[in-house]
Amino acid sequence: MTMYKGFLVESGDATLNDFMRHLEHAISVAGIDHVGIGTDFDGDGMVVGCSDASQLINITRELLRRGYSDADIAKIWGGNWLRVMAEVQKRGC
Repeated sequence: MTMYKGFLVESGDATLNDFMRHLEHAISVAGIDHVGIGTDFDGDGMVVGCSDASQLINITRELLRRGYSDADIAKIWGGNWLRVMAEVQKRGC
């Protein structure tokens, strides 16, 4: 999931809640094992409440508040990506 306001709202400011709604939709469609977070900070993703690296903790706080386990949060924050990359490397793709 990228944090670019153009992908989160049709107009106006995107908020952390908009991003969380987008993230949870992807989790409901694809499953927790197939979702990860990417930022658009090189071009300023413009998400109020998470507009730079110092505010990424807000996503983790929100995931905890919504009842996600430590294991699920680890998957979202890179575990899924690392698992997929290890499988690709193992297959020599």
